[in-house]
Parts: sequence; C-alpha cells; structure tokens
Amino acid sequence: MRIVGWYQARWQVEQLFRTLKRQGLDIESSQVETAGGLMKLSLAALHSAAIVLQLVQARDGTVPRPATDAFTADEIAALDALQPDLEGRTEKQRNPHPRHSLAWASWIIARLGGWKGYASKKPPGPITMHHGLQWFRSLYQGFQIARN
Repeated sequence: MRIVGWYQARWQVEQLFRTLKRQGLDIESSQVETAGGLMKLSLAALHSAAIVLQLVQARDGTVPRPATDAFTADEIAALDALQPDLEGRTEKQRNPHPRHSLAWASWIIARLGGWKGYASKKPPGPITMHHGLQWFRSLYQGFQIARN
C-alpha cells in the first residue's frame, strides 16, 4: 500500500519537474557552474515551483486554504487591488472563490497568466500559473513602489 501511495504522488512529481523545466522556470538553461550556486538556484526554483503547484491544486476551491499559504499580507493586498480589473462584466467572469482564500488567489494568478476565466475552458495548469505568477511579481514590485 505504501508503494501504491508513492505511485499516486508520481503525477505531482511530474508536474513539479515540468514547472522546473523549459516551459516553466527553465532551470536547465542556467549558466551556473558551481555546486553551491546550483544548490541555491535549485532551492529557489523549487520554492517557486511549489507555489505554482499550490495554486494549481487550489484552483477549484475544494480544499479550503488561506491565501497566506503562498502570499504575504502585502501581496494579498496587491491581489485585492488587481482583482477588479481581471473580472469580466458577467457573473461567469467573476472570481467565484471566497476572498483571501488560496483558490481566490489562484483564480487571479491564472487570469494574469492568460486563462480566460470560463469554466468551459480547460482549467489553468502549472505553465499558466507560472506565467501569471511572473506577471504578478512584476506588478507587485510596482505596487510596492507606489505604496512607498
């Protein structure tokens, strides 16, 4: 049973590696050559990939987790500020998740990553979440500058 449990986790491991590779963080193209540098790069990349996977797992809202699992209070304030511009005019284009839940944040990040927001479309995956997180990080820097 333990081996079956390990095998069930295989898909998550595959998604983690996919996020780390070419379409995601592109860690393979790194020009870091020292062992210490590669360790630091790998740890930073794993941290980012873990956040991406948290967002993918939270996207449907079936597991109630707070946005603080992946974002700071200031980042959540920035997500709050971004949400109105990402929602459409119809109810189907509005964020359906409880405010400040991880699913709520996942919806916003997915929209930033290019997902259209319709339930009829394919749900956002790790690459969409990665792109959305990149956009969010850039916007967040501007948000911090504006606040200071």
